[in-house]
Amino acid sequence: MTPSAPADPGGRPRVGHIQFLNCLPIYWGLVRSGALLDVELTKDTPDRLNDALVRGDLDIGPISLVEYLRHADDLLLLPDLAVGSDGPVLSVNLVSQVELGQLDGHRVALGSTSRTSVELAKLLLEQRHGVRPSYFTCPPDLAAMMIEAPAAVLIGDAALRATFIDGPERGLDVHDLGAAWKDWTGLPMVFAVWAVRREFADRHPGLVKDVHRAFLDSRDLALAQVGEVAASAARWSAFDAATLERYFTTLDFSLGDRQVEGLLAFADRLVAAGVLPGTPRPVFAPS
Repeated sequence: MTPSAPADPGGRPRVGHIQFLNCLPIYWGLVRSGALLDVELTKDTPDRLNDALVRGDLDIGPISLVEYLRHADDLLLLPDLAVGSDGPVLSVNLVSQVELGQLDGHRVALGSTSRTSVELAKLLLEQRHGVRPSYFTCPPDLAAMMIEAPAAVLIGDAALRATFIDGPERGLDVHDLGAAWKDWTGLPMVFAVWAVRREFADRHPGLVKDVHRAFLDSRDLALAQVGEVAASAARWSAFDAATLERYFTTLDFSLGDRQVEGLLAFADRLVAAGVLPGTPRPVFAPS
């Protein structure tokens, strides 16, 4: 295991939070419950939070599924907590100016904030549509991406804009990758999980249980009051309250048996594609 930096000397776990609308319900509930007082919270993009948790600069946090799979020896999953979908996800998409079957040999722009979604897009293009594009990574700016390539992979708020605003306005095809995975496998797709570094869990099992419980309570509170969450978010986002309520209730924040089955099916396909050396066995932190 890679040694981590010391935890907060005040005893507060160092916890990551994704600055995308898809994690707003969990953050909203934490604010309402006051649980934020008990953690040192770091808000950032998914790719940076991935790296911080892997380095040991965070103790607990969300991590892209593919990065969890790569570093499962150092991490434990928090039970029943994820960001995924059982069908359309609305905010993970492949935006294209041409039919997907015409992308063989063409460039596809991969948004730099994504890890799991770009691997899912590659699997779908190569194994489902039989094309082998040329991939390159760039900032998630749809207008710039469409100048550089006929197709692009986006996640988060930029992808949500493509679904509801940019795609329809510009006449682009927006392929929902959650829906595409469900059509292909019949299973839910897990895009991100919450994990804790194993050594932190060994040293502070009570703190891990407290943070885990706070996340679950926050999620449940937000989903019970989802109309209020959506109305609050609509005041500062590009989307109206009805769109956001639809989005928050489309997302799947659970990690039960079917979601784990989908997680393992995704891992198996990555192994077959040579992305992972093997499929790890998910190990959960005690709850």
